[in-house]
Amino acid sequence: MDFSVVNWLAVVVAAVVAWLFGAVWYMGLSKPWLKAARLDPATMKRSAVPFIISFIAELVMALVLTLVVGAITGGEPNPIAGLLFGFVLWLGFIATTLTANHRYQGFGWALTLIDAGHWLGVMLIIGVIIGWFGAPAAPAA
Repeated sequence: MDFSVVNWLAVVVAAVVAWLFGAVWYMGLSKPWLKAARLDPATMKRSAVPFIISFIAELVMALVLTLVVGAITGGEPNPIAGLLFGFVLWLGFIATTLTANHRYQGFGWALTLIDAGHWLGVMLIIGVIIGWFGAPAAPAA
């Protein structure tokens, strides 16, 4: 793995923007999501832990997507490549995993669509930001 293609600022910015997107996504869809997930807000415990875990997961996703895009573009990521690979990785791994897991867990398609839509947005946002930032600056000679 070639970590020289990692623009660490891009990874952090992508994770922050993706996390903020998730906050907006689930605030807007909170009622249908709670219903689809069969959760009762009155009995739910409030904790910051899921938010922290989500942010860490998005940092890992941004790093991995950076490595994939960097490897495939020869270390020269761009927004189109980031968007394309964000979509392909979402389709190949995230959408399929959510779909299978939700079927085994007995959840309806509404939860799958809400969650898959969120993760699609996350992957596209991360991909575009990684591509927009581009390769890390070469060290000064």
